[in-house]
Amino acid sequence: MAFWIENYFLCLFVSVVLAGILIPNIITIAFKRKLFDEIDERKIHQGAVPRLGGISFMPAFIFSFFLIIGCDIRLDVGGQHEVLESAMEYIRFFLCSQMLMYLVGIADDLMGVRYRDKFLFQIIAGSLFVLSGCWIMDFYGFAGIDSLPDVAGWIVTVFLVIYVVNAINLIDGIDGLASGLSAVALIFYSCIFFRAGEYADALLAGATLGTLLPFFYFNVFGSAERHTKIFMGDTGSLTIGTVLAFLSIRIFNLPENADLYEGNAFVIAIAPIIVPCFDVARVFLHRVRNGHNPFLPDKCHIHHKLLALGFRQWEALITILAADVLFILLNLALSPYLSPTWIIAGDMLLWIMLNILITQLIRSRERVQGVRLYE
Repeated sequence: MAFWIENYFLCLFVSVVLAGILIPNIITIAFKRKLFDEIDERKIHQGAVPRLGGISFMPAFIFSFFLIIGCDIRLDVGGQHEVLESAMEYIRFFLCSQMLMYLVGIADDLMGVRYRDKFLFQIIAGSLFVLSGCWIMDFYGFAGIDSLPDVAGWIVTVFLVIYVVNAINLIDGIDGLASGLSAVALIFYSCIFFRAGEYADALLAGATLGTLLPFFYFNVFGSAERHTKIFMGDTGSLTIGTVLAFLSIRIFNLPENADLYEGNAFVIAIAPIIVPCFDVARVFLHRVRNGHNPFLPDKCHIHHKLLALGFRQWEALITILAADVLFILLNLALSPYLSPTWIIAGDMLLWIMLNILITQLIRSRERVQGVRLYE
């Protein structure tokens, strides 16, 4: 275990250093080439801010992950050569999927990509997971379903990839939110994979986490006036969303004897990404109910609701991150005792009640101020 913990923090460190070097240079290039995020009625930031921070993500975490793994295999450090080699089979397919999403994100940030085309590439990315043999084969009792037929598992896997990638993409609305939620999920997944003995997956989670830490600093504490602020853009959200989708599917693929804190694999796989996934589902239904195109952006996400309630950006960020951590811990605590169906149903009920309460508070504030604060 000590060997893998050392490797984890080496991956994290190398990734932090590399991303910390890349991001300031990306900001400099963006200002030289005038590659800024366009300001419109949906945006809450002021001033010129580059949206290319996500370009640093894939080079940083892929370099750090494969550097450490490669050294371990080459030198056979710790006698883990066979373990690492076996993990490389599905990692290769993941890398192909990741590269595809990374390139689509760059194209979208620089030129724009239609959402239909994005969906097509996301389907291909999910299909590459299936091709690697990494797909959802069991629901572990959720909705009364256990083992899935192969075709059903393939379809569910591709759907999950599309869903998670878009959930991370769409919740990227205030400073630090997408990166903060993703960092929380990566820390949680790291602990689960260490506990289960799937160390290559833990290293991948750690390498990805390392890319987010410098970005979070520049995104939250950077200044548009001093040219030190940057957004992750679609490159970042698609890249991180693909990693989170992959890691969640890997939880579904853990062996039956894996130590999961006596919890249910379905709940443990979904819990770290439940807040962005619940939010995108609510937003989709909200748009459909109001006759809007569900695939076009608006201002009805959970962070928009908190801002309408009078929260400042950092207050909304801390509130959502705290809610995310509470959801994860609550799910982890209940997982050994309740069926996954009841746990997810309880999560949904709690999420709906919280949103209804926030909406009522917004309407009360609107009546006092005499202005419309939320769509």
